[in-house]
Amino acid sequence: MGNLKINCKGIFKKAYENRYTWQNDFHGYQGKCSFFKNDNIHEGEFVLGKDFKPIIQNIEDEKVVKSIASQLFEVCIHRLKREFESVHSENNFNLLENSESGIEMIVSGKNQGDKYRVKNNCINMVYRKIHGTIIEIFVEEFLDTGTGSLSKKYSSQQIDPDTLEINSQKLKYEDEFINIGEHNYWILNSRTIKYLNLNQEEETQKFVFDDLCLLN
Repeated sequence: MGNLKINCKGIFKKAYENRYTWQNDFHGYQGKCSFFKNDNIHEGEFVLGKDFKPIIQNIEDEKVVKSIASQLFEVCIHRLKREFESVHSENNFNLLENSESGIEMIVSGKNQGDKYRVKNNCINMVYRKIHGTIIEIFVEEFLDTGTGSLSKKYSSQQIDPDTLEINSQKLKYEDEFINIGEHNYWILNSRTIKYLNLNQEEETQKFVFDDLCLLN
């Protein structure tokens, strides 16, 4: 029913451009960071420069340092403004399904096989190959910043590209953001990740970033 008229590339482009990104003059920010897991708490400071390389201070545990750094890096790499054409000019978007959940499309061209789903001008499902593995993300909730949308509640899982079988535990994320600086910078304030451990018991990790201020 009218599906032939759905311009998938146009719909995806609009949703892509509706993602919240930082201004190009972003210089980075700093603050305190805390990591909670079971009954363990690690507290330190961090600086995230405009090169997006997080520096974590005053935490001894290397694994924790790595974990905090990877959250900060992952968040800021998604705030980077990249023009739609520079990323997707060699891709075509083809309709798979139009349902209550949104318009699902599959990519042909450069990133062949990647899939996306768009609803209410937001990308609520991503299925794409990154560094030799397929990542599948479903977004349940968005924050509307007024200048774009941010994923607030979502799940992520890895899939083996050869067998198409799930090969990681499902991570459930809940993110909170805070608005700092007169330029309307939305910065990650806390991130809670829940997953089942080897005994199928739910475990929680929480990252908190506070006392945040922008670098000049």
